Amino acid sequence: MESYLYPDHYDLASPDGCITSLRRISSTEAEATVTIKQISPAFVGFQIDPEHVFFNIKSTLAQLGVNGISTDYFLDKDKRSAEVKVMINSIGNIAQLMLDQLTVGAYIGKLFAADPRRIVRNPDYLLRMFGRADQFGSPLLSLGGPHEQDVLLLEKVEGRTVACLALQDGVLNYDEKAIAGFLPTMAKALLQPSFRLRTLIQLNQNWQEGGKKILQKNEILLVRTAPLHIRTVFGKVVENLLPKGVFHTSACVLEPDTQASGDVYELFGSSRRELKEIPLEFYTLEPHREHVFFEDRDQLLSCLENPATLFKAFETAPNPIQEHAAVFVVKGEQLLNLQAKDWITREPLKNDFPGLIFPGRQAYLVERYIQQQSSYPFLKAIESGLITSQGILLVRYFPSPLMKRMLLNDSIHRCLKAIYFQFPSMTYGDYFSHEDRSMLLDLAKFAIPVFWVDKTSGKVLQYIPKPEKDTGMFVPEPFIDTFIKSTTFGVYGSTLISVSGNFEKELTLLLEGIKELRQEMRHPLLHKDTPLALVTGGGPGLMEVGNRVAQKAGVLSCADIVDFRKGTPGSTKEQKTNPYIEAKMTYRIDRLVERQAEFNLDFPIFLTGGIGTDFEYSLEEVRRKVGSIAPTPILLFGSVEYWSEKVTHRFQCNLKNGTINGSEWVSNCFYCVQTAAQGLNIYRQFFTGKLPIGPHAPIHDRGFAIVN
Repeated sequence: MESYLYPDHYDLASPDGCITSLRRISSTEAEATVTIKQISPAFVGFQIDPEHVFFNIKSTLAQLGVNGISTDYFLDKDKRSAEVKVMINSIGNIAQLMLDQLTVGAYIGKLFAADPRRIVRNPDYLLRMFGRADQFGSPLLSLGGPHEQDVLLLEKVEGRTVACLALQDGVLNYDEKAIAGFLPTMAKALLQPSFRLRTLIQLNQNWQEGGKKILQKNEILLVRTAPLHIRTVFGKVVENLLPKGVFHTSACVLEPDTQASGDVYELFGSSRRELKEIPLEFYTLEPHREHVFFEDRDQLLSCLENPATLFKAFETAPNPIQEHAAVFVVKGEQLLNLQAKDWITREPLKNDFPGLIFPGRQAYLVERYIQQQSSYPFLKAIESGLITSQGILLVRYFPSPLMKRMLLNDSIHRCLKAIYFQFPSMTYGDYFSHEDRSMLLDLAKFAIPVFWVDKTSGKVLQYIPKPEKDTGMFVPEPFIDTFIKSTTFGVYGSTLISVSGNFEKELTLLLEGIKELRQEMRHPLLHKDTPLALVTGGGPGLMEVGNRVAQKAGVLSCADIVDFRKGTPGSTKEQKTNPYIEAKMTYRIDRLVERQAEFNLDFPIFLTGGIGTDFEYSLEEVRRKVGSIAPTPILLFGSVEYWSEKVTHRFQCNLKNGTINGSEWVSNCFYCVQTAAQGLNIYRQFFTGKLPIGPHAPIHDRGFAIVN
């Protein structure tokens, strides 16, 4: 599989190998050649010093007293194989009988790469796993079982974390006659690489309560600890910390994929001292398989606070830029050292989906399209349990809405802690579709943060829904709280003119005046703790003036930007986005009406404008008429003559023909002003409850009120 996703085995261990040649040396010894195939390309043994790689015999053989020590091995990375010379020794009578049963074809053990770089050095790495469980409720680390947990004492010894497991009071032994009859079955089972032998051998073991844990020469001693559940590391017996003269078989590695392993240990040698404990050291898994929680990745969290790190990470994505690319990151070091080979790239084939007329074909094409997405292998790996650590998904393009089913899947939701993307769309560039925005809301509801690593602004923006609104914007982190709590003002006006009287000066005074007004108001929309935001359409002209003034005044400068590239020829000037925008949402041109409805302004301000402004004016009228917003004052900035020409004839025509009966009162929501002082006077009256506005207030014959 591409990237680092190799499902076969953990990268510190090979698969089991089988005997391909066997030569008997004596009644107690044999020399075997063990061939191992289908080794993972990620196997660390291909890279490290050979002295750290050793043969690990099957624990079921070791529990019979059969030990295997590698004397030499050859690794072939190209063929993903290994040949290992193993000296097999029998310790005790039962082991000697088992040695007689071994044949060519028996799977007897694997290679383990004890990479010094992967030794757990800090006890906190393991301690934080206590009390935590995987997605199925199984403990990540426990001693004695989930219901009767013993204390696992961890210490730092010689620069590594060591756990000393107390031995239980007794030993394991066999009825020699019974076990002798079992050995041929055991030999046959060894010919099947996937056969589980642990339960079978346990049926033939007897627990001798109070048995002395003292080694006898040429005898295997089987001792037990409380069951150790480890899901996040390999454990390995530390032989040099055992008492002098005491040795452990080469079955000294505890694997992380068995829930009740690590309770039987096989010792040999000679010692007069009774054994008390088994020392273990630990080796980390691949980062994506460690079951590590996102909040524990201090370095990763720190890296994500630095936008430069994220922009640099995306630069490592392979070309061409037209291809979709994705990588799942679980560790700070991984983010800092990303390479092109770590990414998975795809070029999804575009299809015209036939729809529900052909439901079978529709379902097939959708499923195929999902599987062609660059993020699919990572999400599938989470779903199947190959990725167990929590992390972030980096994607060049915002995921297709068809990926929603996977992204909100329980197991994926548990591991996926954030999505970072560079571009909203390969086809439409910076512009989101209606389905995209719907998925953004769903991801937010499921607490999966989404971040735009935005080249245009040079900032990392997070998608934040506006409370009680089915919409949101991408907002820089310092302004998130401001955006959520803000009362929103807005500027509507022409993109074709950049000057409307002395509007820039008056808007500056207006915003500064509103900021001061907060200190004395106690209104839900304005009080001393109310942050302010200003929204425009994000284009040039008067919208640019509005965003520039807001930014200078310390008011959050926002924009709902629409894609006019496929609009009427001559309107391309509207496409240019102004440079004073701090928070934004984008729309494709087919959703122009929807975009306008999502301005959600508390206090609109209208300037000189054309068809677009007329449309926006009508929408604000309708919002108040139907009650989607409570009546709030709308400022019409400019001369009485201009607004009379634009508004009055239409209002009086509707009034004359009775088409606005019952909603004529909307006229008292509009106020024609020429100065900031006049606008502030309207706002002061509104916030103090003195402004005649709403269904029970007077109607204005012009369609708006004139402020003197």
